[in-house]
Amino acid sequence: MSFLVISLDFELHWGIFDKVSLAEKKGDFNRTKAVTPKVLEAFERHGVAATWATVGMLLTESSEEWEHYSPEYLPTYQNPQLSPYHWIAQHAYDPAVHSGFSLVKQLLQTPNQELGSHTFSHYYTCEPGQQLEQFRSDLKVARRIAQEKCGVHLQSLVFPRNQFDQNSLKVCKDEGFSVVRVNPSNWFWKDPQHAGIMDRIFRTGDTLLPLGKRTSFPTRSILGSKDSPIQLPASRLLRPYSMTSKPLNKGRINRIISEMTYAAKHNLVYHLWWHPHNFGNAPQESMQELYQLLDTFTKLKDQYGMRSVNMGQLAAELKA
Repeated sequence: MSFLVISLDFELHWGIFDKVSLAEKKGDFNRTKAVTPKVLEAFERHGVAATWATVGMLLTESSEEWEHYSPEYLPTYQNPQLSPYHWIAQHAYDPAVHSGFSLVKQLLQTPNQELGSHTFSHYYTCEPGQQLEQFRSDLKVARRIAQEKCGVHLQSLVFPRNQFDQNSLKVCKDEGFSVVRVNPSNWFWKDPQHAGIMDRIFRTGDTLLPLGKRTSFPTRSILGSKDSPIQLPASRLLRPYSMTSKPLNKGRINRIISEMTYAAKHNLVYHLWWHPHNFGNAPQESMQELYQLLDTFTKLKDQYGMRSVNMGQLAAELKA
């Protein structure tokens, strides 16, 4: 049996506030909110499941609610600019970009869409200064707000900026998460917080040419232990559509289609992921690429029996 897994890092401004100005990206966030229902509609029409790993702060709807759910222990990063609490103290909570609750309600009403966690505050587990109890406190609040506002018992987690280590994996297991997304095994995906120019060059090049290991994998290779949730590797990042490099867009999509097809033919797992706000840059073009990938999945399902599952569904099957 082959599987297509899709996970989405749903974060809006909470994921990039330390990298770009709000004024620079506000239009993208507005377009993201407009295009996300179309993504959900496309998933439903094609029978595609997905895990929406959502920053818990997106479930808040006001500054008062944001303060109410703030954890007991805040992150003490050596670089305070990484903390959303520091950012809000300097600026202000804006529901237009800091709340995505209306979209979360829509995804919960769409078949086979899983509300997962991207931590409460887009927490970085490998940044100097942070402490494990702060991470634990963050996860407790993420679980609490999902339960109280959505009635969801969170099972799946994606680490912000793909940062994790054995200690953070254990905390996730302790706090009730059954499956986490981990990085591909290629050397250029190791230690993302320390990625250099060569890592970035190879990551970009690998979207067009096979520079690393095969991206799909058998279910028997998926790790888990008494001290760790199931570790589900990523296969491929669906990169944002580029208005300046249109030939490269086609090459990247063709590579994903080729990888999906290989996985379907050989009874492997293929795990595709992206950020919903990347669709805010070029919504129409991004949706056309998504339709192409979903049409490919439909053909692979009909021809090879490929199944679409979210992270939680696959974890449940592996446990069974």
